[in-house]
Amino acid sequence: MASLITIDPAVCHGKPCIRGMRYPVEGILEWLASSMTIEDILGDYEDLQREDILAALAYAARLTRIKRVERIAA
Repeated sequence: MASLITIDPAVCHGKPCIRGMRYPVEGILEWLASSMTIEDILGDYEDLQREDILAALAYAARLTRIKRVERIAA
């Protein structure tokens, strides 16, 4: 995953991206959350690979490994 998810201040304002391209991890996750399948994404974005999508999911899973969640007052 470390070689597939990159962070570069010159690309997408330093957001985690796929292989240094302008595909932020958050965009991949939003596509999946909107019911796009991996196959849909790969069909629409030919420069992405299945491993890129899985790396984005693994990255998001790692970010959720926290000890405790607290509610933020609105």
